[in-house]
Amino acid sequence: MSRIGKKPVIIPKGVDVKLVTDILNVKGPKGELKRQIHPKIHVKIDGDILLVSTADESREVRSLHGLFNVLISNMITGVTKGFDKELEIIGVGYRAEMKGSTIIFYLGYSHPVDFEIPEGIEAKIDKMKITLSGIDKELLGLTAARIRSLKKPEPYKGKGIKYAEEIIRRKAGKAGIK
Repeated sequence: MSRIGKKPVIIPKGVDVKLVTDILNVKGPKGELKRQIHPKIHVKIDGDILLVSTADESREVRSLHGLFNVLISNMITGVTKGFDKELEIIGVGYRAEMKGSTIIFYLGYSHPVDFEIPEGIEAKIDKMKITLSGIDKELLGLTAARIRSLKKPEPYKGKGIKYAEEIIRRKAGKAGIK
């Protein structure tokens, strides 16, 4: 049995959690999230505590036990506090600008790159920093990864788009013949 899966999820005040058949609905001050629960995972709501249990002890179900506990916990955190992710643009002439719900990137290509922000994610651009925020942690991480993949940081000069907390391991360039 999963140690993470055994931990009870505490439902704070102001958050409404409902389980209708196999759909878990979490509603809070910042918004509403829905997730389908696997048929072999059982969710029990007891007052302000939510417990996740399994139908059997197969390897697949044991791995889903901890996963669904963390997914539900992230849903509750998302609708109460929300999540943030910061990206940095590094490079001479590299920049980004917002136009409505689209970010236009200038990344050294022969053309600008348009990136459509998905619904539920907010973006702010401050010089060379992009701050993404939203209530769905999964969608936020996916959006940040897709933005980073437009121009991954390279190891020689460090140019590209990187996460704010990411450390780029640098390589020495060509030594040259002496």
